[in-house]
Amino acid sequence: MKFDRRTVLAGSGLWLLAGRALAAERRLDTVLINANVWTGDPRLPRTDAVGLAGNRIMALGREAVDAARGPATRVIDLQGAFVCPGFMDNHTHFMIGSSTLGQPDLLGAVSRSDFADRLGRAAKARPGKWILGGSWDEQRLGGELPTRDWIDAATGDTPVAVPRTDLHMYLLNSAALKAAGITRDTPDIAGGVIGRDARGEPTGILKDNAKTLVERVIPTPSDAEREATMRAGIAHGLARGFTQVHCPEPFDWVTYDTARRLRLKGETDMRFYCMVPARDWEKMAAIVKAEGRGDDWVRWGAVKALADGSLGSRTALFHEHYTDAPEQVGMRVTGLADLAEQIDGADAAGLQLAIHAIGDRSNDDVLDIIANVTARRPGRDRRMRIEHAQHLTSFAVPRFAELGVIASCQPYHAIDDGRWAVKRIGEERLEGTYALHSLIAAGATVTFGSDWPVAPFDAITGIQAAVTRETIDGKNPDGWLPEQKIKAEQALRCYTRNNAFAGFQEDRLGLVAPGYIADLTVLDGDPTRVPEHAIKAIKPLRTIVNGTTRWQAA
Repeated sequence: MKFDRRTVLAGSGLWLLAGRALAAERRLDTVLINANVWTGDPRLPRTDAVGLAGNRIMALGREAVDAARGPATRVIDLQGAFVCPGFMDNHTHFMIGSSTLGQPDLLGAVSRSDFADRLGRAAKARPGKWILGGSWDEQRLGGELPTRDWIDAATGDTPVAVPRTDLHMYLLNSAALKAAGITRDTPDIAGGVIGRDARGEPTGILKDNAKTLVERVIPTPSDAEREATMRAGIAHGLARGFTQVHCPEPFDWVTYDTARRLRLKGETDMRFYCMVPARDWEKMAAIVKAEGRGDDWVRWGAVKALADGSLGSRTALFHEHYTDAPEQVGMRVTGLADLAEQIDGADAAGLQLAIHAIGDRSNDDVLDIIANVTARRPGRDRRMRIEHAQHLTSFAVPRFAELGVIASCQPYHAIDDGRWAVKRIGEERLEGTYALHSLIAAGATVTFGSDWPVAPFDAITGIQAAVTRETIDGKNPDGWLPEQKIKAEQALRCYTRNNAFAGFQEDRLGLVAPGYIADLTVLDGDPTRVPEHAIKAIKPLRTIVNGTTRWQAA
């Protein structure tokens, strides 16, 4: 990892001197005092004050801050609050998540009738308008996949296409099936499945690539509507301490286009790293050649590929059959030859690759492709990412470090899937499931995020999940696969410094350090110094992006 010359200083004493020297260049605009600051850097892990000038951190420690204060300096007394580098989320489906903020809460449903009633109320409130969220989880409703019969009576002629919580499956009502032209005679699509009953009639379930059958008929929002949706998502994220999101989108350019339009209108308040479908790598390469890669508000230059599906949908690809479906091993959402071609082409064009892989066979496939690509073109700083890296063979774990592949993980999935994953793949294959501790111990770079709206857009919840691994049903108080628990400080690093590295920004973001951009998250508690089961009670107090407070608790 390479650092800016101002941060390559031997020892905390030189750190303090550097802070004083930088602060002396101009008076501070804002100072945060009486703070409990976790800097993210082991050379000066803690301090008690931070001084900002413009959008940069210029001083650390009360002595340096006081020496550089002027009559116009704004003083913020944090009264012991915790400060860390701004939270980043490594994996959001930002526009989808933002659009669910005004949709019915289906994860909270406690029965089939409750589930149907929630959709029915939404249909009555928006007659004739498509209902596209929120997400559902059959495991919270008894374990059986829902069908159109559950919801038809409640929703009537209002079309419904709501995603499973993993985004790899839709539930449609009959109105949506009709609008999409899906009948018993509609053939399955490569890399996807149309759910059918014993008579061959569509049940309303569409898996993976079959989702495109309905997506093509869903009305397209206007640019203004999408910008309003993104603004709502930004406000939602800032209130949870986030200063940046990565958006690996495998199907469309909506987040990229919307973020670019907002950027043309000024600062976006939250930073975006936008990724587009890997099949479109030539288009993205041409944009980079003509326009560069954006700025630190909205950046691009990466593409997202899909290797397989999800565990919940039984479309994640495994070496062995599913325990609860002996005839299935999962599927390749993108054919292996096409996947290799996409990765090779994008890499040759100098783009960063983020590849979705969940099953153990899929992860092995992707690691093999990456090994071949890097052998043909050695020496480049690629920072390829495997998104999720959920189920790994024992051979795969050390390969992440050996190949320099980033494990882009979402710890909440472990405490969610931990309720039922053993039903899918049995005890033996759990050994490599959400192997966060093993990956870190092997020297891999591990980054954290949410996969919002698949999981809550909340770093505190993610830290709690990584540290305790207590499943959301409360049945594993000592941790599900407890040997894979990590320390709170490691989790903080995964949400800050490591995410900056994953986005090629480690020379200016991810640390509280002199010369770094002033992106900071302020919390009412210190995740590293409270009992692990108390982490979830910590709340954000202030979110600072580019030196400006963008959100503050009432």
